[in-house]
Amino acid sequence: MRKTYITRMPDKAGAFLTASWIISACGGNIVRVNYNKAVDTHTLFIEVSASSAQHGEIGRRLSACGYLADGETDRRILMIVLTLPDRPGAITPVLEILNRHQVNISYISSQENGTPYQHFKMGILVENAAEITRLIEEISRVCEIHILNDEVTDRLLDGTVFYIAFANTMREILRLSQEQTNAVLIQANRLMQLLDEQKKSPLQTFDYIRRFAKFVTDRKGIAFRPDVRTFPLPDGAVLHVIEPPCGSNTCVLEHRDGLLFVDCGFACYREEMLELLERLIPRFSERKKTAFLTHADVDHAGLLFLFDRVYMSQSCRDNFALEAAGRPNFREQNPLHAPYCVLSKVISGYAPPDPDRCSVVGEKRDAALLSPIGSQRFGGWTFDFYEGNGGHVKGETVIVCEELKLLFSGDIYVNVKGFSRDQQEFNRLAPFLMTGVDCDPAEARRCREFLLRTYPEFLFCPGHGAAQVPGAGK
Repeated sequence: MRKTYITRMPDKAGAFLTASWIISACGGNIVRVNYNKAVDTHTLFIEVSASSAQHGEIGRRLSACGYLADGETDRRILMIVLTLPDRPGAITPVLEILNRHQVNISYISSQENGTPYQHFKMGILVENAAEITRLIEEISRVCEIHILNDEVTDRLLDGTVFYIAFANTMREILRLSQEQTNAVLIQANRLMQLLDEQKKSPLQTFDYIRRFAKFVTDRKGIAFRPDVRTFPLPDGAVLHVIEPPCGSNTCVLEHRDGLLFVDCGFACYREEMLELLERLIPRFSERKKTAFLTHADVDHAGLLFLFDRVYMSQSCRDNFALEAAGRPNFREQNPLHAPYCVLSKVISGYAPPDPDRCSVVGEKRDAALLSPIGSQRFGGWTFDFYEGNGGHVKGETVIVCEELKLLFSGDIYVNVKGFSRDQQEFNRLAPFLMTGVDCDPAEARRCREFLLRTYPEFLFCPGHGAAQVPGAGK
């Protein structure tokens, strides 16, 4: 283990030599030495690698020769590296934080490197663990920070360094701005608190979030390979069901000059989806585009900007209004779901839709399992909207076209058996991170069973998984 000794030495030749003999005689290895004039002209910081027993003996001998003041053995030097823009005054906010906390700097070093950034290596004198925890959190909201001496931070900072390191990893994977990284830090901290209250280790949860981010980014560009299935319908209409590796299915009903979408996946696949749609649908960019929304989760509502008009339940519209006002949406009001939801927004690049494009079909006013709230026409057919009681999430809507025998179930019903390998891998993450994707699992199950009983011969277009007639082939 490593330990830093803050020694008080006489200002004469051979003082450091005496300390070096003591450390060597006890079996210790000096790994770093720093003279800190800002703290005291007689103060020398000596970082030593040794066993616990050897450190005990080193401390006793240094104290015996007057080099170690009483109570000094528990002080530590925390070594950090700050990544700051290479411009005048960039270090000032950090120095102001240190000054506010009355923290001494034992060491600082930086040099330009031909990039837009400079890396400042800094040693901070740690005397109060609680104060240092707050200080590191503050600095992390100003710039990227890395902690170098883990043995010190394991004891002093507990989870703080863990989730700051996690935020830095997410920054690298997703190329986040400082503002986005701050959002990750805040939610990571909330997760730490939730896990601590549940007496659970954070390691698996944070690994799942990292895997979530890596999974999403690794499948961009040429690696974006959704399954696409096409179903011919009456009067020359065609239904395309696009099943991406993650995020919701996007269903596109093509009829004459019009396009009707149901849900639209993650925002981060904007370029990939546009390229696919241009290839799949003739004159895609020229045609009028309307969308129906089954619910307002970010993995279903990422591309709503594409459409001239989006039809939804009143609850979905209220959900987006909350987001536009900077307030927690309905799912985020559940403490167990909130951290994952906010992280999903950062990871997927989500932004709330323009309220002017959001049209309300109707509002649920009773406690029925599925309440009719209104209808919309497309291509001469009627699409009926039925809102549930929030088993999956508030505002959930099932959309049914009796004439075409089509049912869009959102996430009330998903075709788990029809998941691709990528979908199987991805859909193991969210339930773990949210302790389940349904707000009321029992209500969601009742609603799902009702749909299967009531529409046995309909083509189910689920939020995730392949479209199918559930009763076919049994």
